[in-house]
Amino acid sequence: MRLTQQALEQANAVGAVADDSPELKLAEDKFTRAQADMADKSYKDARMQAEEAELDARLAEAQVLTRKSREQLNVLNTRITRLRKQLQLGDAQ
Repeated sequence: MRLTQQALEQANAVGAVADDSPELKLAEDKFTRAQADMADKSYKDARMQAEEAELDARLAEAQVLTRKSREQLNVLNTRITRLRKQLQLGDAQ
């Protein structure tokens, strides 16, 4: 359960938001169910829900990090294109 909680916190820390990430919402729901299963002493069900929640949270985190990396790559590619154009204009003069 502690690992699941940490995975949820890490996903939130990188910017995952349940409203924008169905995976994070799913992870939060499964974690809530895991906690309820623990209270009901359904330990096997709780463990399975917690493990699934952890994986869903890690997926949400990875998706956010991938999106941010793509955005940074796009910015860099734009800058490179701009620099190439400036170099071509400089060579033409």
